Amino acid sequence: MPAAEGTFAVARILIVDDDRSIRRTLEKFLGGEGYVVATAQDAPGAITSATHAEGGPIDLMLLDLGLPGGSGFDVLAALKDTPDAPTIVVVTARDDMQSTVKAIQLGAYEYLVKPVDIDRLRDVMKTALESRAARTQLVQLAGKGGEVGEILGKSAPIRDVWKQIGAVSTTRAPVLISGESGTGKELVARAIHGASAARELPFVAVNCTALAPGVLESELFGHVKGAYTGAVADRPGRFELAGKGTLFLDEIAEIPLDLQAKLLRVLQERTFERVGDAKTLQLEARVIAATHRDLAAMVAKGTFREDLYYRLRVVEIHLPALRERPGDIAILVDGLLAKINRDLGKDVRFVTPAALAKLTAYAWPGNVRELENTLTRAVVLAKSDVLDETLLPLGATTTPVEASEGGELPTLRELERRHIIRVLAHTDWNKRRACAILDISRPTLDRKIEEFGLRKEEA
Repeated sequence: MPAAEGTFAVARILIVDDDRSIRRTLEKFLGGEGYVVATAQDAPGAITSATHAEGGPIDLMLLDLGLPGGSGFDVLAALKDTPDAPTIVVVTARDDMQSTVKAIQLGAYEYLVKPVDIDRLRDVMKTALESRAARTQLVQLAGKGGEVGEILGKSAPIRDVWKQIGAVSTTRAPVLISGESGTGKELVARAIHGASAARELPFVAVNCTALAPGVLESELFGHVKGAYTGAVADRPGRFELAGKGTLFLDEIAEIPLDLQAKLLRVLQERTFERVGDAKTLQLEARVIAATHRDLAAMVAKGTFREDLYYRLRVVEIHLPALRERPGDIAILVDGLLAKINRDLGKDVRFVTPAALAKLTAYAWPGNVRELENTLTRAVVLAKSDVLDETLLPLGATTTPVEASEGGELPTLRELERRHIIRVLAHTDWNKRRACAILDISRPTLDRKIEEFGLRKEEA
């Protein structure tokens, strides 16, 4: 779209790249789009051009990260607190999570990987200029870079997650992470914490399905000696232990309604009391919650408080199911194999094409967690450094995407039912072992068995 039709009558663009051919190509294209274009080939030149441009301030910068005289990160850092600094779109060959998170933290509006589709670039520039005119928060994001746990993949949905981590890590706003079981919600929570200014402070995780309601309240709030039978000493709760760090409430949907009301009060007032104590304590931690359930549907049914729902989801990050990003399977296999080899002291380095094809064709109802469990089993059984398809048995651990009645894809509920049936059959209905494999609590498993009407003879 020509610049004259956009937010700016004549938008001024600065192209920063050490590759002369790329500069000339983009200069010609953007000039034809109606923009006024300037170029720079190194980091010092980019900073100078952005802050002392002749003919008026630069509105938008297209910035490469690999530059002479410094990196693109240096340019971002130098301009992030500069008045009237241009909106910056990173255009780079670096395709990794750390670079993406760091760039967004330092204020980049968007992160594009070379080679860039020209229509995509045009759309990004249009929205970036519109956002600049509206003075949105993304343009002003700033923060320190931090080590972030690796969330593997290269697909567009995963890149979006990286960008969201970079954005929310510079704030203290509550975050709700949604997604199916096994998609890596705690990993995202830890990544947000690790990329934040509170990275050196505690990260305290609570699995809300692992504890009975009465115990969960004491775990969260703490208790004083004599508060109830068995309370033989004062004990701080997770709210207190988190300090000024991060409190992660996993499977928040499992909290009963009476405890939801108490949690809402804590989040609203930022204060709480230990069980059996009248002394008021301050909640200083940032709260991140996660769930695999549809909270909006639970609100409609009255099983989850609407006010708590909106209090938790100030920012929501949704994690895609693994079946929605099959192109990431090969990357995940490489990364998980390296981890599994370290943990088990093994050296299974190679995956045959047939094995990879089998892994890619599978629906993965248990998502990344199920993939890791499947690979772990294969590594344990491997007799050489090669993982082949014989180590990936059908039925016990795999269900092809296309294996469903009438050739149609099964619903998520049906996939969950089938997977629980397989695990119960595999463990001969040993519920303790089944819970360990499914990574759920005993009450949750019992509820699922009742919900699906399962019987031992069926499994």
